[in-house]
Amino acid sequence: MAEASSGRGTRARRPLSPHIQIYKWPPAMLMSILHRITGGALYVGTILLALWLISAATGPENFDYVSSWFATIPGKLILFGYTWALIHHMLGGLRHFLWDTGRGYDLKLIDQLSWGTLVASIAITLLIWIGVGFGGA
Repeated sequence: MAEASSGRGTRARRPLSPHIQIYKWPPAMLMSILHRITGGALYVGTILLALWLISAATGPENFDYVSSWFATIPGKLILFGYTWALIHHMLGGLRHFLWDTGRGYDLKLIDQLSWGTLVASIAITLLIWIGVGFGGA
Protein backbone atom coordinates (compact mmCIF):
# COMPACT_ATOMS: atom_id res chain seq x y z
CA MET A 1 0.00 0.00 0.00
CA ALA A 2 1.15 3.48 -0.77
CA GLU A 3 0.84 6.19 1.77
CA ALA A 4 -0.45 9.67 1.04
CA SER A 5 -0.95 12.68 3.22
CA SER A 6 -4.53 13.36 4.25
CA GLY A 7 -3.64 16.98 4.90
CA ARG A 8 -3.72 16.76 8.70
CA GLY A 9 -0.29 15.31 9.35
CA THR A 10 -1.44 11.71 9.08
CA ARG A 11 -0.92 9.53 6.10
CA ALA A 12 -3.86 7.75 4.50
CA ARG A 13 -3.20 4.25 3.17
CA ARG A 14 -4.21 3.85 -0.47
CA PRO A 15 -3.88 0.89 -2.78
CA LEU A 16 -1.12 0.74 -5.34
CA SER A 17 -2.03 0.94 -8.99
CA PRO A 18 -2.02 -2.42 -10.73
CA HIS A 19 1.16 -3.08 -12.66
CA ILE A 20 2.42 -5.79 -14.95
CA GLN A 21 3.80 -7.92 -12.11
CA ILE A 22 0.54 -8.20 -10.16
CA TYR A 23 -2.16 -7.62 -12.79
CA LYS A 24 -3.66 -10.77 -14.31
CA TRP A 25 -4.01 -10.26 -18.04
CA PRO A 26 -7.34 -11.51 -19.39
CA PRO A 27 -7.13 -13.74 -22.49
CA ALA A 28 -8.75 -11.07 -24.68
CA MET A 29 -5.98 -8.63 -23.73
CA LEU A 30 -3.27 -11.17 -24.55
CA MET A 31 -4.87 -11.91 -27.91
CA SER A 32 -5.23 -8.19 -28.64
CA ILE A 33 -1.51 -7.70 -28.06
CA LEU A 34 -0.72 -10.79 -30.13
CA HIS A 35 -3.02 -9.50 -32.90
CA ARG A 36 -0.99 -6.28 -33.06
CA ILE A 37 2.31 -8.20 -33.06
CA THR A 38 1.17 -10.51 -35.86
CA GLY A 39 -0.01 -7.48 -37.83
CA GLY A 40 3.49 -6.01 -37.58
CA ALA A 41 5.07 -9.34 -38.51
CA LEU A 42 2.89 -9.49 -41.60
CA TYR A 43 4.53 -6.30 -42.88
CA VAL A 44 7.94 -7.96 -42.82
CA GLY A 45 6.61 -11.23 -44.24
CA THR A 46 4.85 -9.44 -47.06
CA ILE A 47 8.11 -7.75 -48.02
CA LEU A 48 9.69 -11.22 -48.25
CA LEU A 49 6.73 -12.44 -50.32
CA ALA A 50 7.13 -9.45 -52.65
CA LEU A 51 10.86 -10.20 -52.95
CA TRP A 52 10.04 -13.79 -53.93
CA LEU A 53 7.47 -12.64 -56.52
CA ILE A 54 9.86 -10.06 -57.96
CA SER A 55 12.56 -12.72 -58.23
CA ALA A 56 10.12 -14.95 -60.13
CA ALA A 57 9.42 -12.12 -62.56
CA THR A 58 13.10 -11.32 -63.16
CA GLY A 59 14.25 -14.75 -64.25
CA PRO A 60 14.96 -18.31 -63.20
CA GLU A 61 18.40 -17.54 -61.74
CA ASN A 62 17.03 -14.89 -59.37
CA PHE A 63 14.05 -17.08 -58.50
CA ASP A 64 16.29 -20.06 -57.69
CA TYR A 65 18.54 -17.84 -55.58
CA VAL A 66 15.70 -16.39 -53.48
CA SER A 67 13.95 -19.77 -53.26
CA SER A 68 17.16 -21.28 -51.91
CA TRP A 69 16.93 -18.90 -48.93
CA PHE A 70 13.45 -20.17 -48.12
CA ALA A 71 14.58 -23.80 -48.47
CA THR A 72 16.92 -23.48 -45.48
CA ILE A 73 15.83 -24.30 -41.93
CA PRO A 74 15.72 -20.60 -40.90
CA GLY A 75 13.84 -19.81 -44.11
CA LYS A 76 11.27 -22.50 -43.41
CA LEU A 77 10.87 -21.23 -39.84
CA ILE A 78 10.23 -17.74 -41.18
CA LEU A 79 7.66 -19.10 -43.65
CA PHE A 80 6.02 -21.15 -40.88
CA GLY A 81 5.87 -18.06 -38.66
CA TYR A 82 4.46 -15.99 -41.51
CA THR A 83 1.79 -18.62 -42.15
CA TRP A 84 0.85 -18.69 -38.46
CA ALA A 85 0.81 -14.87 -38.20
CA LEU A 86 -1.43 -14.65 -41.27
CA ILE A 87 -3.89 -17.24 -39.96
CA HIS A 88 -3.88 -15.86 -36.41
CA HIS A 89 -4.39 -12.30 -37.59
CA MET A 90 -7.25 -13.41 -39.86
CA LEU A 91 -9.00 -15.32 -37.06
CA GLY A 92 -8.53 -12.35 -34.72
CA GLY A 93 -10.13 -10.14 -37.36
CA LEU A 94 -13.08 -12.53 -37.62
CA ARG A 95 -13.43 -12.44 -33.83
CA HIS A 96 -13.54 -8.65 -33.95
CA PHE A 97 -16.01 -8.79 -36.83
CA LEU A 98 -18.29 -10.91 -34.64
CA TRP A 99 -18.04 -8.29 -31.91
CA ASP A 100 -18.80 -5.56 -34.46
CA THR A 101 -22.16 -7.25 -35.03
CA GLY A 102 -22.97 -6.85 -31.33
CA ARG A 103 -22.57 -10.55 -30.54
CA GLY A 104 -20.14 -12.49 -28.37
CA TYR A 105 -19.86 -10.08 -25.44
CA ASP A 106 -20.50 -12.66 -22.71
CA LEU A 107 -17.31 -12.73 -20.61
CA LYS A 108 -17.03 -16.51 -20.77
CA LEU A 109 -17.52 -16.46 -24.55
CA ILE A 110 -14.91 -13.70 -24.92
CA ASP A 111 -12.35 -15.92 -23.15
CA GLN A 112 -13.36 -18.94 -25.23
CA LEU A 113 -13.07 -17.00 -28.48
CA SER A 114 -9.70 -15.62 -27.41
CA TRP A 115 -8.19 -19.01 -26.61
CA GLY A 116 -9.99 -20.53 -29.60
CA THR A 117 -8.28 -18.04 -31.89
CA LEU A 118 -4.88 -19.15 -30.63
CA VAL A 119 -5.62 -22.88 -30.74
CA ALA A 120 -7.30 -22.72 -34.16
CA SER A 121 -4.48 -20.65 -35.67
CA ILE A 122 -1.90 -23.20 -34.53
CA ALA A 123 -4.02 -26.13 -35.75
CA ILE A 124 -4.74 -24.57 -39.16
CA THR A 125 -1.08 -23.64 -39.63
CA LEU A 126 -0.01 -27.20 -38.85
CA LEU A 127 -2.64 -28.58 -41.24
CA ILE A 128 -1.41 -26.28 -44.01
CA TRP A 129 2.21 -27.27 -43.47
CA ILE A 130 1.40 -30.97 -43.20
CA GLY A 131 -0.58 -30.60 -46.44
CA VAL A 132 2.42 -29.16 -48.28
CA GLY A 133 4.85 -31.62 -46.71
CA PHE A 134 6.61 -29.03 -44.51
CA GLY A 135 8.01 -27.13 -47.44
CA GLY A 136 9.07 -30.01 -49.65
CA ALA A 137 12.66 -31.03 -50.21
